[in-house]
Formats: sequence, C-alpha cells, structure tokens
Amino acid sequence: MEILTNILNLFGLETKLFIAQIVNFAILLYILKKFLYKPIAQTLQERQTKIKQGLQDAENAKEALKVADAQKVEILKSARKDADKMIELTKKSIQSIKQNATEDAKKQADEIIETAKKNAEAQQEEASKKVGLMSVDLSKSIVSKILSELFSEQDKNIVLARAVEKIEAGGYGKATN
Repeated sequence: MEILTNILNLFGLETKLFIAQIVNFAILLYILKKFLYKPIAQTLQERQTKIKQGLQDAENAKEALKVADAQKVEILKSARKDADKMIELTKKSIQSIKQNATEDAKKQADEIIETAKKNAEAQQEEASKKVGLMSVDLSKSIVSKILSELFSEQDKNIVLARAVEKIEAGGYGKATN
C-alpha cells in the first residue's frame, strides 16, 4: 500500500484527502439519487407514457379516419345509387305521364273526329231529307202539271197520290209491290 501512497504523492494527491473526496462523492451520489434522480426518472417515465399514449391516440385517430373515409365512400355510393334510382323513377314517371298525355290526346282527337263524323252524317242526312222533300215537292208539281193536261181532276189526284207515295218510299228505282 505504500507503493500506492508513493504513486499518489508523486502526482500530488494526498491519501486522506482522496478518501474524504470519495466519501463526499458517495454521499453526494446517494443524495442526488434519492432526491433528484427519482423525481427526474419519474417525470421522464410520465413523459414517455404520455408520448406512447399520444402515439397510440394518433394511431387510433388514423384508424378512425380510415374507417370514417370508408364510411363516407359507402355513404356517397349509397347516395349516388339512391339518386340514380330517383332519376330513373323520375324518367319513368315522366315517360308514363307523356304516354298517358299522348293517349288522352289521341282519345280526345278520336272523340272529336267521331263527333265531327256524326255531325257531318247528321247534316248530310238532314240535307238529304231536305233535298228529298224538295224533289218530292218538285216532282209533285211537275206531275200535277202533266196530269192536269192528260187526266180528269179525280184521276189526277189518284195518280198524284200514288206517285207521291212511291217517291216518298224511295222512288221508282226500287222494287215495289
């Protein structure tokens, strides 16, 4: 041990002072460990826990965002499908309304045409009756003039009555009894 003491003295170190410094260092180390290291270590541990929790929360938020994006895409797809269905239904409804309107217009046109035909037939029949009555009157007066020259008044009235009956019944062109 003396060799060690000589070597330490050679470097200018005193043994008692050196041992006192070692003891002081050990005491200081114990105090620092007891009062400083534990709180700092605990604070570091808490920070590390908070950082891990923050990273975990960020990862959870990222996953939640992915899920929300997927849901958004699904909702948009569903909304697009619903909108397409509504558009298709609207188109079908418009087509149906168009078709019904066209059919109604055709029916009304047919009814108007049918009414016009009936009116035309009625007018034609009325005109035909008037022409017939006029022709009967004209025939009556012609036959009356011709017969007055050929027959007596009584014969003329009999022949005239028969001719009028024939004309009113449809004329001489039809088969008679």
